[in-house]
Amino acid sequence: MNLSVKQKFENYPKNVNVLLRRLRDIILNVAQQDGILDLTETLKWGEPSFVSKFGSTIRIDWKAKYPEQYCIYFNCNTSLVETFKEVYGDIFTYEGNRAIVFQVDDVIPLRELSHCISMSLRYKKLKHLKLLGA
Repeated sequence: MNLSVKQKFENYPKNVNVLLRRLRDIILNVAQQDGILDLTETLKWGEPSFVSKFGSTIRIDWKAKYPEQYCIYFNCNTSLVETFKEVYGDIFTYEGNRAIVFQVDDVIPLRELSHCISMSLRYKKLKHLKLLGA
């Protein structure tokens, strides 16, 4: 784990740290399953971020202003979240066209979230396909 990312995780409340580490693990596992070897973990806008050469940046974070929720963010200038809404409807709670929002007590729909992450990590290869090839 990148040192700045590690420090960021250490500053989250303990329960949130566990939840965000779970999201991190899901992202890393999806990247590995998809054969994405160039995944870079860093901080962008002060948030743990994952960047792939062929994908769109994914960020994860928790805000003290909304202590009962945490989010996985996608580039709002892509069709990612709009595609997620069309494919998965109300399985997720969304924040506009930029995030999937989880409550701290939510059960994460792993298969569906993994698919969303996969589409984001491969976005530049999929953006020309209807529903990103979903």
